[in-house]
Amino acid sequence: MEFLDYFKDNLSEIISLLIEHIELTFLALLLAIIIGVPIGILISYIKKINKPVLGIASVIQAIPSMALLGFAIPFLGIGTTPAIVMVVLYSLLPIIKNTYTGISNIDSNMIESATGIGLTKWQILYKIQIPLALPVIMAGIRISAVTAVGLMTMAAFIGGGGLGYLVFSGIRTVNNYQILAGAIPACLLALTVDYLIGIIEKLVTPISLQKGKNIDKKLLKKKRLHQKIILIVSTVILLIIFAFTYFTSNKNTDAIVVGSKDFTEQNVLCYMVSDAIKDKTGYDVIENCNLGGTQVCFEALKRGDIDLYIDYTGTVYGDTLNYEPITDIEEVYNTVKDDLANNYNLIVLEQMGFNNTYTLAVKRETAEQYNLKTMSDLARVSRNMIISPSLEFINREDGLDRVNSVYGYSFKDVIGIDGSPRYTALINNESDVVDAFATDGLLKKFNLVVLEDDKNAFPPYYAIPIVRNETLEKYPEIEGVLTSLGSKLNNDIMSELNYQVDELGENPRDVAREFLDSIDF
Repeated sequence: MEFLDYFKDNLSEIISLLIEHIELTFLALLLAIIIGVPIGILISYIKKINKPVLGIASVIQAIPSMALLGFAIPFLGIGTTPAIVMVVLYSLLPIIKNTYTGISNIDSNMIESATGIGLTKWQILYKIQIPLALPVIMAGIRISAVTAVGLMTMAAFIGGGGLGYLVFSGIRTVNNYQILAGAIPACLLALTVDYLIGIIEKLVTPISLQKGKNIDKKLLKKKRLHQKIILIVSTVILLIIFAFTYFTSNKNTDAIVVGSKDFTEQNVLCYMVSDAIKDKTGYDVIENCNLGGTQVCFEALKRGDIDLYIDYTGTVYGDTLNYEPITDIEEVYNTVKDDLANNYNLIVLEQMGFNNTYTLAVKRETAEQYNLKTMSDLARVSRNMIISPSLEFINREDGLDRVNSVYGYSFKDVIGIDGSPRYTALINNESDVVDAFATDGLLKKFNLVVLEDDKNAFPPYYAIPIVRNETLEKYPEIEGVLTSLGSKLNNDIMSELNYQVDELGENPRDVAREFLDSIDF
């Protein structure tokens, strides 16, 4: 099977991401238990605050996970911290609610009897209430644990690692094997976590409260011994994973951290820039690729979570600096360079040799049917067309509103679909037009016709390295390396490199390395 071949070829990466996922999930769940159980106990004693606390936990649960990550980035930065915080917050409601319910539903007569024999409130809590409430408490923890495994895939959006990297990379490149390589281990991990916590639940729950309490004591003792062995082995494996990660992790704080956005070209550039710097300067470099959209990378750069990344002139000009789109290449570049230096102390290096501008694309059959060659031609038939642009294209001033204004489009319907699934919708005849980047490898993969922007609606999108001023002062050789590398790239080369990843299924790191080995810079 092709999937098994893919799994075998990428086994080391899958195992590495699985280990990351286990670590992140364990830490998040542990923190959720430490926070949630005491809060559940507290509100069971102080009745006045139970509704507000449960209400706040419910509101947090209702916030979309991506929105919560977006809110967290300006305060917590990127990487594992905001991902763990998000999962902790989402895990609290079942734990708090079940702890509160378990303790509150204990027979009041039992509490009165305990008080009558002289037990203090603290003794009643840990000798009677918690043991009796454990089945309900553990049910909440079990729900949170399984949910946490799935939620932690979101960590990949902000450079936190984990199996989500494979899932979202596969979605962006329409690679079902890559999606399965991330989804199947995540599902197996969730089942394993559920099984192990089920064992813990049985071990900590008093025998008198368990079903089948009248079973043979010898059989029960043997069964519990097996369960304890499974838990001990699992604990040892977990400790080994943490120890291995601790001793092998890169602790070099002087390394240059290179970031990137979350699509194919950016990943290729991330590895290419990192390798180029290492090759030419010998500096240590850490790759933090696949972080997310423009604002995620820009915020990470401002905070110092990364030292540099590649953006595009038109994106920074319109999306980050909020200027009205213009088509003058030099003015856009100079404005971006001056504003970032003056307002953010960020240095924009020379433009690279390719212009990854926006464009509109249609299927070849559609282009032939309506004789579409330019974006002006599309205006004739736009009333009969459904466009499925990316969400960013819909919300940017230089995106859908811009082309509608310049070309007078009046599409039959606009269905926003983020990432590469919009190409799938196009191929499946669920839409007629998509936005695309000029160097997108998926254009070649799906044999699409790119419409000429004959009225210059889109501003220039030349790739530009953006570096923190402190980083450039410390490592001045970076500028020469990136300037030389940028001169070797053009639209055709970048499109071919993207195609190798999107269609041929090659690893972005390998594609970048092979390109560097093929040039002299």
